[in-house]
Amino acid sequence: MGNARISATEQLPELTFNDQGLIPCIVQDADEKDVLMMAWMNADSIRLTLKTGETWFWSRSRQELWHKGGTSGNVQKLVELRYDCDSDALLALVHPAGPACHTGNRTCFYRQI
Repeated sequence: MGNARISATEQLPELTFNDQGLIPCIVQDADEKDVLMMAWMNADSIRLTLKTGETWFWSRSRQELWHKGGTSGNVQKLVELRYDCDSDALLALVHPAGPACHTGNRTCFYRQI
């Protein structure tokens, strides 16, 4: 999508949400290419993300929308929002303003098996 990003008032592409109305979103640093985190989105959080240019997600534990960095200041500026060939997963390319993980790590994927 890049510069042709759709506005929040436009129709979203046909996405496949789960039974709870959610779709997984992988968040990746647009420049460094590190995978930063995975979170769930619903139609409202997708529209807010596109409208504001910053990532919004759905908190399954709190059952509410949350603005990434709204409290910590570690916002993620959206560069591009993509969806996969099956339309059942999203990829958000972002410019992060700080750590993605609540532990303070740059990425939530800092551990190895």
